[in-house]
Amino acid sequence: MSLPKDNKDSIAEPVKGLEGIVAADTKLSSVNGEKGILRYCGYNIDDLAFDTTFEETICLLYDTELPNKERLDEMTKRIGEARVLPKEVIKVITELSGKTSPMSTLRTVVSSLGHFEKNVPLNELPPKALRLVGQISTAVAIIHRLREGLPLIEADPSRGHAEDFLRMLHGKEPTPIQVQALNLYLILLADHGFNASTFSARVTAGTLANMHSAITSAVGTLSGPLHGGANEKAMEMIIEVGNVDNASSFIENALNTKQKIMGFGHRVYKVDDARKPHLKGMAKKLWEERGDMELFNISEEIEKQVKARKEIITNVDFYSAPLLYGLDIPTDLFTPLFAMSRVAGWTAHVLEQYKNNRLIRPRARYVGTIDRTFRPIEQR
Repeated sequence: MSLPKDNKDSIAEPVKGLEGIVAADTKLSSVNGEKGILRYCGYNIDDLAFDTTFEETICLLYDTELPNKERLDEMTKRIGEARVLPKEVIKVITELSGKTSPMSTLRTVVSSLGHFEKNVPLNELPPKALRLVGQISTAVAIIHRLREGLPLIEADPSRGHAEDFLRMLHGKEPTPIQVQALNLYLILLADHGFNASTFSARVTAGTLANMHSAITSAVGTLSGPLHGGANEKAMEMIIEVGNVDNASSFIENALNTKQKIMGFGHRVYKVDDARKPHLKGMAKKLWEERGDMELFNISEEIEKQVKARKEIITNVDFYSAPLLYGLDIPTDLFTPLFAMSRVAGWTAHVLEQYKNNRLIRPRARYVGTIDRTFRPIEQR
């Protein structure tokens, strides 16, 4: 684009989407896109995936160290207690039931929860952040139960986070495989560098807005289909294909008509997403337990057909879709489940931002007309 030479605001060349721009230092997670490695506080996600709990992951993100048993018990207890929502917030969810999407309701819930928290010094913020982790899970379960006309299930603080959520959502005891599957999902999506929603949370926190304002920003950002909504679209595609034999023609047509195939491609990874093999393996276990492999087999065939035609990586959204669907979670709850996991990373990043804060204020390049002559309204 040719710009006027005297346009002082147009000196810097912008980087679209801020791709590759380093905005801050963090001790929380790192993504090696070339090798397909994700680490939380230095620990490879491959080591954390099956040998820890979501509660341990939260401890790691908050403390930058894995917890001992005493610390883990304390963290689990606090999260469990936080799953009991204020009655006033349940009333908010009830009022919105059936009138808006689950993500819009969740955004409002996070904002309303801030009214029941006091402003506290920085060293007292972690317990407030932790309460959000517990509260969001219960809110998601209540959103679903109310719209289905089902009675609400009270939280059981003595249970693990994944187990209690599934019980509150479905009104029955989950199987060990189901608990393991959700626990894995929550661990794998808890944090992922400066993704869009995490960045928006840090931008908000950078103004010294409070914790709930920052997380409300994050929930709003996650609601976009290019961020949190991709696995919902991936599952809709898998269902639409309907049969393993249809996958080849479906993908061929999608590529020929330049349709975006959800669950493939990533701005950072150059090889398959580090989380994909774990999600794929666990999704397979879930569908094996159900005794019905059709949707999982369709997923595998779609991946095979895409990769036979195009050099493109499989990302976290693709196999998280059949995993969540295998847990009998409706597709429009996929993004709220994403928030239920990522709130661990969001709150940890907000705490990190507060500790070493600087207002995040990038510049924009002005490309409009300059030196225009003003005319009074009578002459326009």
